[in-house]
Amino acid sequence: MNLTIENILLIGSLLLLVSIIVGKTSYKFGVPTLLLFMVIGMLAGSDGIGGIRFDDPRLAQFIGIVSLNFILFSGGLDTNWTDVKPILREGILLSTLGVLLTAVSLGTFVWFITDFTIYESLLLGSIVSSTDAAAVFSILRSKNLALKTNLRPTLELESGSNDPMAYVLTIAFLTLVINQDQSFLSIIPLFLQQMILGGIAGIAFGISSKYIINKIKLDFEGLYPVLVITLMFITFSATDFVGGNGFLAIYICAVYLGNQDLIHKKTILKMFDGLAWLMQIVLFLTLGLLVFPSQIIPYMGIGLLISVFLIVVARPLGVFISLMFFKMKLKRRFYISWVGLRGAVPIVFATYPLLAGIDKAHMIFNIVFFISVTSILIQGTTLSIVAKWLNVALPEQAKKLTATDLLLSENPKAEMKEILITSDYSAVDKKIVELGFPKNAIIAMIIRDNNYITPNGATKIKAQDTLIVLADKHNVFDEVYKTLKI
Repeated sequence: MNLTIENILLIGSLLLLVSIIVGKTSYKFGVPTLLLFMVIGMLAGSDGIGGIRFDDPRLAQFIGIVSLNFILFSGGLDTNWTDVKPILREGILLSTLGVLLTAVSLGTFVWFITDFTIYESLLLGSIVSSTDAAAVFSILRSKNLALKTNLRPTLELESGSNDPMAYVLTIAFLTLVINQDQSFLSIIPLFLQQMILGGIAGIAFGISSKYIINKIKLDFEGLYPVLVITLMFITFSATDFVGGNGFLAIYICAVYLGNQDLIHKKTILKMFDGLAWLMQIVLFLTLGLLVFPSQIIPYMGIGLLISVFLIVVARPLGVFISLMFFKMKLKRRFYISWVGLRGAVPIVFATYPLLAGIDKAHMIFNIVFFISVTSILIQGTTLSIVAKWLNVALPEQAKKLTATDLLLSENPKAEMKEILITSDYSAVDKKIVELGFPKNAIIAMIIRDNNYITPNGATKIKAQDTLIVLADKHNVFDEVYKTLKI
């Protein structure tokens, strides 16, 4: 069956419906949802029962890049800077040096056991060198896995920030495969340009996006998420246009925005959470449709060998060397090594050799696909088991909400106070978004002239307003009073 304008919406919506229903029950059997999305795509494809013929790497790459924009941006918005700050150095080293070491060690192994050239081997190693943000975010959050001593923010920071490094390495070694006469040193300027411009652009667009979101006055609340989506794509495409790394830029931009006071922030976060899930489903379905299972079978042996080396040797090597300068228990290092999930990102990156038309492009793509599937199947299904085995998981009774979760949840706070705003308060005539309100407190309602107002970031505080403030701890109200009076 060929996809046409007439049937693409029907087929696409049916595939989404099946994916959501199947995903609902998947964890009862210990199977990662994302793997099921991919399997559904494979079953619907030309080698499956659906017979849908989809063989367009360029379109798949476009869908992949758009999906990764949403996934990385949503992950950045959910990243709590308070949690990330203590492990920032570890996360940065894992997402840069760790990725490089993984790519080089795996590429060297591939060079020894195959007839690939050294640059082709390093290209394959680079494609699968980063952990997959979609896989890590979805599995950790779906399982509600509580981990000890900053493990979870370390894993989420690494998975959200290491795709840019893998992308740069992939493009660099692809360039060397195409242009054999170039030296290895020629890729260093490209790397520096991508990372430096990407970092600067991420900060610059984050600051400017906050200003635009809070200053622009839109008539409808529903337009604010649309505005943020627009700013997200501008950040990615403008950074890419000037030669920077767009993936790094949107992640940094999102982390900055996620830790600022924004108008209608709750609406924006909920919207992006839903869109991130939609994009994960679409991405894995698309990649499932793109692959031909019959073409993977001849490479299953070599693919399994490479996958085992990646899981057992290359990933732990990258983690242990990257973290050797930090005090960290051995069990924590082992667990970080185990959560080296490969998913959709390597498969998206594997479309670049296909579009470049290099000799072993199809072989690389099929091996990468097999590695991703085995990684999700082996590592994704055992995250909870390994966490308990290594004693890095918190007991059920010790699990607690983060400050961000407290703000966004619908559950009542532990403490509530009514605060009367008098004319001498500095908060008078200021928008809530301008107050710099404590992160673990929220203005739930305003009583004004005997009317009850549900506030948002754009709501201005007036003299004689009574604020109903909710906070997770009693001593937080000291900060609240200070914020309102100064």
